[in-house]
Amino acid sequence: MPTLTNRPHSALLIIDVQVGVVAEAYQRDAVIETIKTLLDKARQAKIHVIWIQHSDDQLIRESNEWQLVPELQRFATESLVEKHFGDAFEDTELEAMLASLGVGRLFIAGAQTDACIRSTIHGALVRGYDTFLIKDAHTTEDLTAWGAPPPELVIAHTNVYWSFQSAPGRKAGTIAAADVDFMDNCE
Repeated sequence: MPTLTNRPHSALLIIDVQVGVVAEAYQRDAVIETIKTLLDKARQAKIHVIWIQHSDDQLIRESNEWQLVPELQRFATESLVEKHFGDAFEDTELEAMLASLGVGRLFIAGAQTDACIRSTIHGALVRGYDTFLIKDAHTTEDLTAWGAPPPELVIAHTNVYWSFQSAPGRKAGTIAAADVDFMDNCE
């Protein structure tokens, strides 16, 4: 149970699955297909789906690169949060939105593993949310030219260290998309 009071509901956060963000992402198509499966599960379970969409000086709002990928369709009833920083909570209405929906448990998928995903999972946990990373539904691009490990190792490392996260009164961890049951997981 999260440390937040009166927050019995769950939400699926789909972070930055935008044309320009995932254009060169590791296993792009497989990750998007996995997110699509999660999205279907969340909709069937009537779980809140919240789309997070980034913009900055390199990812210009309303540009083609800024658009959500065409493989995933956002329903008009699903919330959209625009952000300008890695952590989806930072200087956005996300926290107020989650409070109004009574959400205390988050399932997180999207891009980029080593940037906005990591920032948001840490931001959620420190704000009191039970925070679960869908271990096969996040990706990043290859930044080895700048000294980063290969993307498959970035993803694996994030999954390993997040599977051991904890905080007083909160739960965190990873779960495979196939094992997600929004109604039963992580109670």
